[in-house]
Amino acid sequence: MEKLLTEEWLLVEQLNRVAGHLKATFVGKDDIIDLMCLCLVGRENLFLLGPPGTAKSALVRALAQRLQGKTFEYLLTRFTEPNELFGPFDIRQLREGNLVTNTDGMLPEAHLVFLDELLNANSAILNSLLMVLNERVFRRGRETRALPALLMVGASNHLPEDDALQALFDRFLVRVHCDYVAPDALAEVLEAGWNLERPGAEEAPTIAAEDILRLQAALPLVDLRPVRALYTDLIRKLRLAGVAVSDRRAVKLQRLLAASALLCRRTTVIASDMWVLRYIWDTDEQREVVGSIVDAVVHADDQPAQHPRAAGHDAPDADALLREIGTLTAQWDLPETSPAERTAIKDQLRYLHGRAQWLGNDEQRAFVQEPLDALWQKVLQA
Repeated sequence: MEKLLTEEWLLVEQLNRVAGHLKATFVGKDDIIDLMCLCLVGRENLFLLGPPGTAKSALVRALAQRLQGKTFEYLLTRFTEPNELFGPFDIRQLREGNLVTNTDGMLPEAHLVFLDELLNANSAILNSLLMVLNERVFRRGRETRALPALLMVGASNHLPEDDALQALFDRFLVRVHCDYVAPDALAEVLEAGWNLERPGAEEAPTIAAEDILRLQAALPLVDLRPVRALYTDLIRKLRLAGVAVSDRRAVKLQRLLAASALLCRRTTVIASDMWVLRYIWDTDEQREVVGSIVDAVVHADDQPAQHPRAAGHDAPDADALLREIGTLTAQWDLPETSPAERTAIKDQLRYLHGRAQWLGNDEQRAFVQEPLDALWQKVLQA
Protein backbone atom coordinates (compact mmCIF):
# COMPACT_ATOMS: atom_id res chain seq x y z
CA MET A 1 0.00 0.00 0.00
CA GLU A 2 2.87 2.36 0.75
CA LYS A 3 4.25 1.69 -2.73
CA LEU A 4 0.86 2.67 -4.17
CA LEU A 5 0.96 5.98 -2.32
CA THR A 6 4.38 6.86 -3.69
CA GLU A 7 3.99 5.67 -7.29
CA GLU A 8 0.37 5.44 -8.49
CA TRP A 9 -0.48 8.68 -6.73
CA LEU A 10 1.96 10.45 -9.06
CA LEU A 11 0.12 8.96 -12.03
CA VAL A 12 -3.20 10.17 -10.59
CA GLU A 13 -1.74 13.67 -10.38
CA GLN A 14 -0.57 13.44 -13.99
CA LEU A 15 -4.03 12.34 -15.17
CA ASN A 16 -5.61 15.19 -13.20
CA ARG A 17 -3.29 17.61 -14.99
CA VAL A 18 -4.47 16.22 -18.32
CA ALA A 19 -8.08 16.68 -17.18
CA GLY A 20 -7.32 20.22 -16.06
CA HIS A 21 -5.87 21.05 -19.46
CA LEU A 22 -8.95 19.69 -21.22
CA LYS A 23 -11.27 21.66 -18.92
CA ALA A 24 -9.39 24.84 -19.72
CA THR A 25 -9.81 24.09 -23.42
CA PHE A 26 -13.48 23.04 -23.45
CA VAL A 27 -15.82 25.39 -21.61
CA GLY A 28 -18.80 23.82 -19.84
CA LYS A 29 -17.68 20.21 -20.39
CA ASP A 30 -16.14 19.49 -16.99
CA ASP A 31 -18.60 16.71 -16.17
CA ILE A 32 -17.86 14.88 -19.44
CA ILE A 33 -14.09 15.24 -18.96
CA ASP A 34 -14.31 13.89 -15.39
CA LEU A 35 -16.38 10.95 -16.64
CA MET A 36 -13.90 10.23 -19.46
CA CYS A 37 -11.05 10.09 -16.94
CA LEU A 38 -13.12 7.97 -14.57
CA CYS A 39 -14.02 5.47 -17.31
CA LEU A 40 -10.40 5.47 -18.49
CA VAL A 41 -9.19 4.36 -15.05
CA GLY A 42 -12.18 2.05 -14.52
CA ARG A 43 -11.83 0.59 -18.06
CA GLU A 44 -15.53 0.97 -18.75
CA ASN A 45 -17.39 2.32 -21.78
CA LEU A 46 -18.83 5.84 -22.09
CA PHE A 47 -21.76 6.96 -24.25
CA LEU A 48 -22.11 10.61 -25.33
CA LEU A 49 -25.58 11.79 -26.30
CA GLY A 50 -26.04 15.16 -27.93
CA PRO A 51 -26.84 17.12 -31.09
CA PRO A 52 -24.22 17.88 -33.74
CA GLY A 53 -21.83 20.70 -32.93
CA THR A 54 -21.56 20.09 -29.18
CA ALA A 55 -17.88 19.01 -29.28
CA LYS A 56 -18.47 15.29 -28.73
CA SER A 57 -15.84 14.26 -31.25
CA ALA A 58 -13.50 17.11 -30.33
CA LEU A 59 -13.49 16.07 -26.66
CA VAL A 60 -12.53 12.49 -27.45
CA ARG A 61 -9.88 13.56 -29.95
CA ALA A 62 -8.39 15.98 -27.45
CA LEU A 63 -8.12 13.19 -24.88
CA ALA A 64 -6.58 10.92 -27.54
CA GLN A 65 -3.91 13.56 -28.20
CA ARG A 66 -3.04 13.62 -24.51
CA LEU A 67 -2.93 9.80 -24.28
CA GLN A 68 0.33 8.34 -25.53
CA GLY A 69 -1.11 5.32 -27.29
CA LYS A 70 -2.95 4.20 -30.40
CA THR A 71 -6.37 5.62 -31.27
CA PHE A 72 -9.08 4.32 -33.57
CA GLU A 73 -12.00 6.50 -34.66
CA TYR A 74 -14.78 5.62 -37.07
CA LEU A 75 -18.11 7.05 -38.17
CA LEU A 76 -20.62 4.21 -38.41
CA THR A 77 -23.32 4.04 -41.08
CA ARG A 78 -25.99 1.45 -41.86
CA PHE A 79 -23.60 0.03 -44.46
CA THR A 80 -20.45 -0.24 -42.32
CA GLU A 81 -18.82 -3.65 -42.70
CA PRO A 82 -16.72 -5.53 -40.13
CA ASN A 83 -13.60 -5.09 -42.28
CA GLU A 84 -13.84 -1.31 -41.81
CA LEU A 85 -13.50 -1.69 -38.05
CA PHE A 86 -11.42 -4.79 -37.56
CA GLY A 87 -9.39 -4.95 -40.74
CA PRO A 88 -9.43 -7.17 -43.85
CA PHE A 89 -8.28 -10.76 -44.05
CA ASP A 90 -4.56 -11.13 -44.74
CA ILE A 91 -4.37 -12.15 -48.43
CA ARG A 92 -1.05 -13.94 -48.02
CA GLN A 93 -2.40 -16.04 -45.15
CA LEU A 94 -5.66 -16.60 -47.01
CA ARG A 95 -3.80 -18.19 -49.93
CA GLU A 96 -2.42 -20.73 -47.50
CA GLY A 97 -5.90 -21.47 -46.15
CA ASN A 98 -5.57 -19.42 -42.94
CA LEU A 99 -8.22 -16.84 -41.99
CA VAL A 100 -6.07 -14.20 -40.27
CA THR A 101 -7.14 -10.56 -39.95
CA ASN A 102 -4.72 -7.76 -40.77
CA THR A 103 -5.49 -5.43 -37.86
CA ASP A 104 -2.74 -2.90 -38.48
CA GLY A 105 -4.12 0.54 -37.57
CA MET A 106 -7.57 -0.85 -36.82
CA LEU A 107 -9.78 -1.19 -33.72
CA PRO A 108 -8.14 -4.37 -32.31
CA GLU A 109 -4.84 -2.51 -31.80
CA ALA A 110 -6.16 0.74 -30.31
CA HIS A 111 -5.90 1.95 -26.72
CA LEU A 112 -8.73 4.47 -27.19
CA VAL A 113 -11.69 3.66 -29.46
CA PHE A 114 -14.25 6.23 -30.59
CA LEU A 115 -17.31 5.04 -32.51
CA ASP A 116 -19.29 8.03 -33.75
CA GLU A 117 -22.98 7.58 -34.63
CA LEU A 118 -22.78 4.29 -32.77
CA LEU A 119 -26.45 3.47 -33.10
CA ASN A 120 -26.16 3.21 -36.88
CA ALA A 121 -24.55 -0.18 -36.32
CA ASN A 122 -26.05 -2.97 -38.44
CA SER A 123 -26.46 -6.65 -37.68
CA ALA A 124 -23.28 -7.49 -39.61
CA ILE A 125 -21.05 -5.91 -36.99
CA LEU A 126 -23.39 -5.95 -33.99
CA ASN A 127 -22.30 -9.30 -32.55
CA SER A 128 -18.62 -8.52 -32.98
CA LEU A 129 -19.03 -5.17 -31.25
CA LEU A 130 -20.90 -6.71 -28.33
CA MET A 131 -18.01 -9.00 -27.49
CA VAL A 132 -15.47 -6.24 -28.02
CA LEU A 133 -17.33 -3.83 -25.73
CA ASN A 134 -18.20 -6.28 -22.99
CA GLU A 135 -15.22 -8.62 -22.85
CA ARG A 136 -12.45 -6.66 -24.61
CA VAL A 137 -12.00 -9.68 -26.87
CA PHE A 138 -11.84 -9.82 -30.67
CA ARG A 139 -13.06 -13.10 -32.17
CA ARG A 140 -13.24 -13.89 -35.87
CA GLY A 141 -13.40 -17.48 -37.08
CA ARG A 142 -10.71 -19.38 -35.17
CA GLU A 143 -8.95 -16.16 -34.28
CA THR A 144 -9.32 -14.86 -30.71
CA ARG A 145 -7.27 -12.14 -29.10
CA ALA A 146 -7.48 -9.87 -26.07
CA LEU A 147 -7.75 -6.18 -26.92
CA PRO A 148 -5.55 -3.45 -25.41
CA ALA A 149 -8.44 -0.93 -25.36
CA LEU A 150 -8.38 1.22 -22.22
CA LEU A 151 -11.48 3.25 -23.06
CA MET A 152 -14.26 2.91 -25.62
CA VAL A 153 -16.50 5.88 -26.34
CA GLY A 154 -19.66 5.82 -28.40
CA ALA A 155 -21.60 8.88 -29.54
CA SER A 156 -25.00 9.55 -31.05
CA ASN A 157 -27.58 12.31 -31.37
CA HIS A 158 -30.42 9.99 -30.37
CA LEU A 159 -31.16 7.05 -28.08
CA PRO A 160 -31.78 3.55 -29.49
CA GLU A 161 -35.22 2.99 -30.98
CA ASP A 162 -34.64 -0.50 -32.34
CA ASP A 163 -34.73 -3.34 -29.80
CA ALA A 164 -31.75 -4.90 -31.58
CA LEU A 165 -29.62 -1.90 -30.58
CA GLN A 166 -30.61 -2.00 -26.90
CA ALA A 167 -28.00 -4.69 -26.25
CA LEU A 168 -25.33 -2.49 -27.83
CA PHE A 169 -26.42 0.55 -25.82
CA ASP A 170 -26.45 -1.53 -22.63
CA ARG A 171 -22.73 -2.22 -23.04
CA PHE A 172 -22.04 1.46 -22.33
CA LEU A 173 -22.15 1.61 -18.57
CA VAL A 174 -22.04 5.42 -18.31
CA ARG A 175 -24.24 7.78 -20.35
CA VAL A 176 -23.91 11.57 -20.37
CA HIS A 177 -25.57 14.41 -22.26
CA CYS A 178 -23.29 16.66 -24.29
CA ASP A 179 -25.37 19.80 -24.77
CA TYR A 180 -24.81 23.34 -25.99
CA VAL A 181 -23.27 25.55 -23.32
CA ALA A 182 -25.41 27.98 -21.35
CA PRO A 183 -25.92 31.41 -22.98
CA ASP A 184 -23.92 33.18 -20.25
CA ALA A 185 -20.89 30.99 -21.08
CA LEU A 186 -20.97 31.64 -24.82
CA ALA A 187 -18.33 34.38 -24.62
CA GLU A 188 -15.95 31.94 -22.91
CA VAL A 189 -16.63 29.35 -25.60
CA LEU A 190 -15.81 31.84 -28.34
CA GLU A 191 -12.59 32.88 -26.58
CA ALA A 192 -11.52 29.26 -25.97
CA GLY A 193 -12.35 28.31 -29.55
CA TRP A 194 -10.29 31.17 -30.94
CA ASN A 195 -7.37 30.26 -28.68
CA LEU A 196 -7.31 26.84 -30.33
CA GLU A 197 -6.40 28.60 -33.58
CA ARG A 198 -3.18 29.84 -32.01
CA PRO A 199 -0.08 27.68 -31.57
CA GLY A 200 0.26 26.49 -28.00
CA ALA A 201 2.67 28.52 -25.90
CA GLU A 202 3.32 25.59 -23.54
CA GLU A 203 3.50 21.88 -24.07
CA ALA A 204 0.23 20.27 -22.97
CA PRO A 205 0.39 17.49 -20.34
CA THR A 206 0.20 13.88 -21.50
CA ILE A 207 -0.03 10.44 -19.93
CA ALA A 208 1.13 7.12 -21.32
CA ALA A 209 -1.18 4.17 -21.98
CA GLU A 210 1.11 2.05 -19.80
CA ASP A 211 0.52 4.44 -16.88
CA ILE A 212 -3.25 4.08 -17.26
CA LEU A 213 -2.77 0.30 -17.18
CA ARG A 214 -0.95 0.68 -13.87
CA LEU A 215 -3.83 2.66 -12.43
CA GLN A 216 -6.30 0.06 -13.67
CA ALA A 217 -4.21 -2.64 -12.05
CA ALA A 218 -4.43 -0.76 -8.73
CA LEU A 219 -8.24 -0.89 -8.61
CA PRO A 220 -8.38 -4.23 -6.70
CA LEU A 221 -6.44 -2.55 -3.87
CA VAL A 222 -9.39 -0.25 -3.19
CA ASP A 223 -11.67 -1.40 -0.36
CA LEU A 224 -15.40 -1.28 -1.18
CA ARG A 225 -16.59 -2.98 1.99
CA PRO A 226 -17.42 0.24 3.92
CA VAL A 227 -20.15 1.13 1.39
CA ARG A 228 -21.28 -2.35 0.32
CA ALA A 229 -24.57 -2.22 2.24
CA LEU A 230 -25.28 1.36 1.19
CA TYR A 231 -24.50 0.55 -2.45
CA THR A 232 -26.74 -2.51 -2.38
CA ASP A 233 -29.59 -0.45 -0.97
CA LEU A 234 -29.09 2.23 -3.65
CA ILE A 235 -29.27 -0.38 -6.44
CA ARG A 236 -32.53 -1.68 -4.94
CA LYS A 237 -34.00 1.84 -4.88
CA LEU A 238 -33.03 2.44 -8.51
CA ARG A 239 -34.62 -0.84 -9.58
CA LEU A 240 -37.82 0.00 -7.71
CA ALA A 241 -37.87 3.33 -9.55
CA GLY A 242 -37.87 1.47 -12.86
CA VAL A 243 -34.19 1.74 -13.76
CA ALA A 244 -33.00 -1.56 -15.23
CA VAL A 245 -29.75 -2.09 -13.30
CA SER A 246 -28.85 -5.66 -14.18
CA ASP A 247 -26.63 -7.77 -11.93
CA ARG A 248 -23.88 -7.46 -14.53
CA ARG A 249 -24.06 -3.66 -14.55
CA ALA A 250 -24.22 -3.50 -10.74
CA VAL A 251 -21.03 -5.56 -10.51
CA LYS A 252 -19.21 -3.52 -13.17
CA LEU A 253 -20.19 -0.21 -11.55
CA GLN A 254 -18.03 -1.17 -8.58
CA ARG A 255 -14.97 -0.57 -10.77
CA LEU A 256 -16.05 3.03 -11.23
CA LEU A 257 -16.59 3.50 -7.49
CA ALA A 258 -13.05 2.27 -6.96
CA ALA A 259 -11.78 4.53 -9.76
CA SER A 260 -13.44 7.55 -8.13
CA ALA A 261 -11.67 6.76 -4.85
CA LEU A 262 -8.36 6.23 -6.62
CA LEU A 263 -8.59 9.57 -8.44
CA CYS A 264 -9.05 11.21 -5.03
CA ARG A 265 -5.97 9.41 -3.66
CA ARG A 266 -7.95 7.08 -1.46
CA THR A 267 -7.83 3.31 -1.14
CA THR A 268 -11.24 3.18 0.52
CA VAL A 269 -14.56 3.95 -1.18
CA ILE A 270 -16.88 6.40 0.58
CA ALA A 271 -20.56 7.08 -0.06
CA SER A 272 -19.94 10.13 -2.23
CA ASP A 273 -18.07 7.95 -4.77
CA MET A 274 -21.48 6.74 -5.85
CA TRP A 275 -21.98 10.05 -7.71
CA VAL A 276 -21.28 8.16 -10.94
CA LEU A 277 -24.63 6.35 -10.63
CA ARG A 278 -26.30 9.60 -11.75
CA TYR A 279 -25.17 8.62 -15.24
CA ILE A 280 -26.67 5.15 -15.63
CA TRP A 281 -30.07 6.26 -16.98
CA ASP A 282 -31.63 4.53 -19.98
CA THR A 283 -34.00 7.30 -21.11
CA ASP A 284 -34.21 11.08 -20.82
CA GLU A 285 -37.20 10.69 -18.52
CA GLN A 286 -35.09 8.74 -16.04
CA ARG A 287 -32.35 11.35 -15.67
CA GLU A 288 -34.11 13.45 -13.03
CA VAL A 289 -35.37 10.41 -11.11
CA VAL A 290 -31.96 8.74 -11.04
CA GLY A 291 -30.27 11.99 -10.07
CA SER A 292 -32.56 12.64 -7.13
CA ILE A 293 -32.20 9.09 -5.77
CA VAL A 294 -28.41 9.12 -6.04
CA ASP A 295 -28.02 12.66 -4.69
CA ALA A 296 -29.93 11.72 -1.55
CA VAL A 297 -27.10 9.31 -0.74
CA VAL A 298 -24.19 11.33 -2.08
CA HIS A 299 -25.11 14.64 -0.44
CA ALA A 300 -25.59 12.93 2.92
CA ASP A 301 -21.89 12.05 2.92
CA ASP A 302 -19.75 14.82 4.43
CA GLN A 303 -16.47 12.93 4.60
CA PRO A 304 -13.29 14.67 3.39
CA ALA A 305 -11.49 13.90 0.12
CA GLN A 306 -14.67 13.70 -1.95
CA HIS A 307 -14.52 13.71 -5.72
CA PRO A 308 -15.47 17.25 -6.85
CA ARG A 309 -18.15 15.83 -9.12
CA ALA A 310 -19.93 14.39 -6.07
CA ALA A 311 -21.09 17.85 -5.07
CA GLY A 312 -21.81 18.73 -8.67
CA HIS A 313 -19.36 21.62 -8.68
CA ASP A 314 -16.24 22.36 -10.64
CA ALA A 315 -12.63 22.69 -9.53
CA PRO A 316 -12.04 24.24 -6.07
CA ASP A 317 -11.33 27.92 -5.56
CA ALA A 318 -7.59 28.62 -5.11
CA ASP A 319 -8.12 31.66 -2.85
CA ALA A 320 -10.44 29.70 -0.55
CA LEU A 321 -7.86 26.91 -0.29
CA LEU A 322 -5.11 29.40 0.59
CA ARG A 323 -7.25 30.97 3.31
CA GLU A 324 -7.99 27.57 4.83
CA ILE A 325 -4.33 26.53 4.73
CA GLY A 326 -3.41 29.80 6.46
CA THR A 327 -5.99 29.16 9.19
CA LEU A 328 -4.71 25.62 9.76
CA THR A 329 -1.09 26.82 9.88
CA ALA A 330 -1.92 29.46 12.49
CA GLN A 331 -3.82 26.92 14.57
CA TRP A 332 -0.98 24.37 14.35
CA ASP A 333 1.56 26.96 15.57
CA LEU A 334 -0.45 27.76 18.71
CA PRO A 335 1.20 26.12 21.77
CA GLU A 336 -2.22 25.43 23.34
CA THR A 337 -3.41 23.33 20.40
CA SER A 338 -4.33 19.91 21.83
CA PRO A 339 -3.27 16.51 20.34
CA ALA A 340 -6.89 15.88 19.29
CA GLU A 341 -6.98 19.21 17.46
CA ARG A 342 -3.68 18.43 15.76
CA THR A 343 -5.09 15.11 14.57
CA ALA A 344 -8.09 16.96 13.12
CA ILE A 345 -5.70 19.36 11.35
CA LYS A 346 -3.86 16.41 9.79
CA ASP A 347 -7.14 14.99 8.48
CA GLN A 348 -8.15 18.36 7.03
CA LEU A 349 -4.70 18.75 5.50
CA ARG A 350 -5.09 15.46 3.62
CA TYR A 351 -8.42 16.68 2.32
CA LEU A 352 -6.95 20.01 1.16
CA HIS A 353 -4.06 18.23 -0.52
CA GLY A 354 -6.52 16.19 -2.58
CA ARG A 355 -8.61 19.26 -3.44
CA ALA A 356 -5.55 21.22 -4.56
CA GLN A 357 -4.79 18.63 -7.23
CA TRP A 358 -8.12 19.45 -8.92
CA LEU A 359 -7.07 23.03 -9.64
CA GLY A 360 -7.08 23.35 -13.42
CA ASN A 361 -4.45 26.10 -13.56
CA ASP A 362 -0.86 24.87 -13.09
CA GLU A 363 0.31 28.21 -11.69
CA GLN A 364 -2.50 28.32 -9.14
CA ARG A 365 -1.83 24.72 -8.13
CA ALA A 366 1.87 25.44 -7.56
CA PHE A 367 0.99 28.61 -5.58
CA VAL A 368 -1.35 26.68 -3.30
CA GLN A 369 0.96 23.67 -3.01
CA GLU A 370 3.84 25.72 -1.55
CA PRO A 371 2.21 26.66 1.81
CA LEU A 372 0.52 23.25 1.85
CA ASP A 373 3.90 21.47 1.66
CA ALA A 374 5.32 23.82 4.28
CA LEU A 375 2.58 22.88 6.73
CA TRP A 376 3.08 19.20 5.95
CA GLN A 377 6.76 19.58 6.92
CA LYS A 378 5.72 21.02 10.29
CA VAL A 379 3.31 18.15 10.82
CA LEU A 380 5.93 15.52 9.94
CA GLN A 381 8.53 17.07 12.21
CA ALA A 382 6.17 17.28 15.20
